[in-house]
Amino acid sequence: MLKDDGIVPLAELHDYPTMLSIVAGGETALGHIATFVASRTPSIPLSDAQLVCPIERPGKFLAIGMNYRKHAEEGERHGIPAPKQQLWFNKQTTCLSGPFDPIDPGVTEKLDYEVELGVIVGTTAKGVTASAARSHVFGYVVVNDVSARDWQFHSPTFTVGKSFDTHGPIGPWIVTADEIADPHDLRIRCLVNGEVRQDSNSNELIYNIWEQIAYLSTAFTLEPGDILATGTPEGVGVAMDPPRFLKPGDVVRCEVDKIGAIENVVSAP
Repeated sequence: MLKDDGIVPLAELHDYPTMLSIVAGGETALGHIATFVASRTPSIPLSDAQLVCPIERPGKFLAIGMNYRKHAEEGERHGIPAPKQQLWFNKQTTCLSGPFDPIDPGVTEKLDYEVELGVIVGTTAKGVTASAARSHVFGYVVVNDVSARDWQFHSPTFTVGKSFDTHGPIGPWIVTADEIADPHDLRIRCLVNGEVRQDSNSNELIYNIWEQIAYLSTAFTLEPGDILATGTPEGVGVAMDPPRFLKPGDVVRCEVDKIGAIENVVSAP
């Protein structure tokens, strides 16, 4: 747990040995943790810690495409029709990496960035209405939906081009849902080498988070720890004229208000 500028380890809480167990434990787990942390002094300075992916490999990592209106418009300009319903695809969970880990391009020659607000599912959701969806959220993270554009359209599902190893950095931590009064009013930005490429607000989502949870849970069960990437705004590299893809040495910083920032350097393949 982050407390002030330091970290309180939770190793003594044997009932909750993993982040997934905390998520599954819900309000009970968070209550135990709050009581435990209240009487402890941070023992690790945040500046001395290497932050890793803040959740172990979940069951599902799902992302929605074309969910900001201006992003959908820039897609249409490049021949990609705006979807008539929510457009979801999988990111394989093996792509997850830490908030400051390097991004390995692998074999792609068209590496791109997509800053997104990420949702961590807290309780099992099946057939949930939009009005009840908020109660199924555990917390929020910053996501970079790193994309191999040349591989993305090898398959209509996008999955292969969205799932290269290291192409799912998230973090820098999980901010629990009680700390975000309105997840639909958060500034969201992506910078490459200090240059602002994306700058929007989650109030521009076409389908809001509650509608996303309702839609997905109509089809299948969402489980504690599942990650939902809620969409990226306009400004992706592939839509620029000419396109501007990432290259080794580039520094990609993704920010979401009230959550924080992740920053990843593109390595050599």
